[in-house]
Amino acid sequence: MGEKRHLQVVHNDDFYQSLRRRVNDWAEGKGKTHKFAGYILVAPDLLHLLGKLSLDSRIPLGTRSKIGVGIAYFVFPLDFLPEAILGPVGLLDDIAVAAWIIDDVIKAAGAEIVREHWAGDGDVLELVANIAESANELIGSGMVKKLKNYLASRQAEARPVRVINPSRE
Repeated sequence: MGEKRHLQVVHNDDFYQSLRRRVNDWAEGKGKTHKFAGYILVAPDLLHLLGKLSLDSRIPLGTRSKIGVGIAYFVFPLDFLPEAILGPVGLLDDIAVAAWIIDDVIKAAGAEIVREHWAGDGDVLELVANIAESANELIGSGMVKKLKNYLASRQAEARPVRVINPSRE
């Protein structure tokens, strides 16, 4: 009867929130002077943008499947620059992948859709162009080629299949 119950607060972060917290903590500590800290800080915003774009029906299905590959690349722990080993610096390849995919979205569906879903600071088109232009420096030119080939193969596997309804023939 006199028993007191304590409310236990459980932190149930989703991937975005967890990524945002890790990147911010890193930037305030070890990453404060890192050459690419500004790019690493936008990684959560780029992931958020990919998520929003993947749900937009105005974007062609093939391009949305590529967006899905980009999201999977972000959340998969073992990629070309693994975050588990490198910390937030390991997000540089994820950032390059996101920029390449967002550039494809711009070409397929227009810049306005990308701007509409952007929740980050600054001009997303300028950011994407800067990342794409800096990719060789961010992750190395040999890595850029390997990563683009890898993404092309994953995207081919994720290509949507059109199902024919036999009852309509």
